[in-house]
Amino acid sequence: MSEPLGRLVRHAHETRIIVVGGGVSGLVAARECAKVGLQVTVLEASEVFGGVLRTAEVGGMTLDVGAESFATRGGIVRKLLDELDLSDDIVSPNPAGAWVAGVPGVGAAPLPKGGVLGIPDNPFAPDVRRVIGWSGSWRAYLDRLRPPLTIGHAHSLGKLVRSRLGARVLDRLVAPVTSGVYSARPDDIDIDLAAPGLNAALTRTGSLTGAVADLRASRAAARPADQPASGVPVVSGSAAKTPAPGGAVEGIAGGMSRLVDALVAGLRENGVELRTGVSARALSKTVDGWTVATSADDEPLAARAVIVALPEGPARELLAPVVPGLEVGGPVAPVVEVVTLVVHAPALDPAPRGTGVLTVPGSHVAKALTHSTAKWDWVRDAAEPGIHVVRVSFGAQGEEPATAALDDEAAAALALSEASAMLGVELSASALRDAHRVRYVQSQPAATIGRAAETAAARGAVRAVPGLGATGAWISGTGLAQVIPDARDEADRVRSDALWST
Repeated sequence: MSEPLGRLVRHAHETRIIVVGGGVSGLVAARECAKVGLQVTVLEASEVFGGVLRTAEVGGMTLDVGAESFATRGGIVRKLLDELDLSDDIVSPNPAGAWVAGVPGVGAAPLPKGGVLGIPDNPFAPDVRRVIGWSGSWRAYLDRLRPPLTIGHAHSLGKLVRSRLGARVLDRLVAPVTSGVYSARPDDIDIDLAAPGLNAALTRTGSLTGAVADLRASRAAARPADQPASGVPVVSGSAAKTPAPGGAVEGIAGGMSRLVDALVAGLRENGVELRTGVSARALSKTVDGWTVATSADDEPLAARAVIVALPEGPARELLAPVVPGLEVGGPVAPVVEVVTLVVHAPALDPAPRGTGVLTVPGSHVAKALTHSTAKWDWVRDAAEPGIHVVRVSFGAQGEEPATAALDDEAAAALALSEASAMLGVELSASALRDAHRVRYVQSQPAATIGRAAETAAARGAVRAVPGLGATGAWISGTGLAQVIPDARDEADRVRSDALWST
């Protein structure tokens, strides 16, 4: 080994990085730093790693109680799973699709398979007409007869749909999807972020339904021949949000927390110090880097650089004192509670409402439901005959979960009642075998209007301070397909600065 190379190796081994936060973003960032020989310490305030990737024993089965799937776009997550020797355990969901419940005069119906974010390309298609009725179809058809949109420049999804297609399309098709996907109202959704290319298609076609048809055709042309289209959203009922319509998803047999377990095992093999039950209280700049005051140490921990991988509120609180221009607080993020039910209900064997149900806002106190034993073969195989797993999700942007003030028993009873109504199957109290409840503070939806500028400003402020980095769903956008590459990029930037700067 040459002397310059030897010095670099020694420098790497002597350089310490502290990662604050042990969710997937923090674990991936730590992995990137450790793979080049840096000393890495991960601090996680809770007793477990993984953030929204969690499993629990419910009714004698190990089940996802947080995020249950990942978007396949770009092959990003699959590549990481390949590296962690989990590729053989990747599974696809049942393609049966979701339903929408709470439709006035209809009750429940399959969510139409065509469209973008619930916007139909053909308002007279039978599955669309079933939800919005003849009057809704004719009102939406006026979009084709009105003066053409010569330049697509809309920002608010809700305002565009309301003006071009009418209230029934907005309330019965689009709002259930945005509530399930983003925990947000349609008026707050930025079209360019939620449906990239739709504004350009508006310019080409002059109508919204025409633009949806154009965008779907262009996506189909770009899709690999062996990748099937997915016309409806896959209801997650979790803090990870529902993947957008048209986006294919996959899961891991045995639960998504197996990804966390594999990341943690790999970090331990690489000598990373993993500490749970330890929170970071304050950061301080030093001549040689940074110190981190923690809840568990009398003396602050010293490091060359620090990567903060926390949710937005805690991240801003920790960073603001040392990052000029970064504000404390930020937008109020949606709070979601997920109640997982294990029930004995043979009537659910034929999956009467597909793999899950979205609700028309205001029609139910729950926003979404996943019929897990219908959606995932591995969950069905783990269950005894007649036993079903149903996940019910409460809470959305600006809306406290209906379960928030209830104890666990009352929350399970409410979830059972909502599941019965949404699935159209009577589920009595005696049918309940077990229940599990978990509360999440989601990241502010990345597709809300103005959000991109806010996170870009925050990222710029952090990067202007040497030796600091920030990653996580609040700044990268939600979903593993966005979180993982962002964590890698930020870790690469911070470790490069730590190794090469003087």
